[in-house]
Amino acid sequence: MNLTPAFDHMFQLPIPIIEKLLRPIIVYLALVLLLRLFGKRELAQLNPFDLVVLLSLSNTVQNAIIGEDNSITGGVIGAFTLLAINWFVVRVLFRSPRLTRVLEGRAVVLIRDGIIDRKALKHEALTREELVEVIHRQGFEHLHDVHHCELEPNGSFFIEAKDPSIADKRHDELLSKLEALNKEIAALRVRPATS
Repeated sequence: MNLTPAFDHMFQLPIPIIEKLLRPIIVYLALVLLLRLFGKRELAQLNPFDLVVLLSLSNTVQNAIIGEDNSITGGVIGAFTLLAINWFVVRVLFRSPRLTRVLEGRAVVLIRDGIIDRKALKHEALTREELVEVIHRQGFEHLHDVHHCELEPNGSFFIEAKDPSIADKRHDELLSKLEALNKEIAALRVRPATS
């Protein structure tokens, strides 16, 4: 049995290596730009449609990345190139906060003191219902319970409550009781022993 044709088929590159390196870089940069242009909403995956878009996106660009190459070598080169360009971009962004703001954008305040900023919602193409769903997922019953809500550049939501949470209140109670116990122990140590 001659295994040479099988190995040739699995490992031989049908396209030039420079093309294998350039394809993933171009697709990566195009996706970064497109996701920036279309907003944080796609990253937040607020509804099934957003998820479908992200899943379909990976399949859509697959052929652009690999071309007519199904070889293992081509796949490894493509994967390496994607990881390398991402490593490079992350390092550059780490060193340049200004460039990070330009590429990633800024957080958008959606709620201030329980009041929705409708202009910000419209800009981010979010409905009131989607925002309420996010608030509920974070454990808030009503919008007026939210002091501050931001949509971060990475698509996550930062939500701050108006009142301390029950866990925070219990934590504060526990700290005050421990402080009281410490004072009692200190007072007992200072008192002279009576015989």
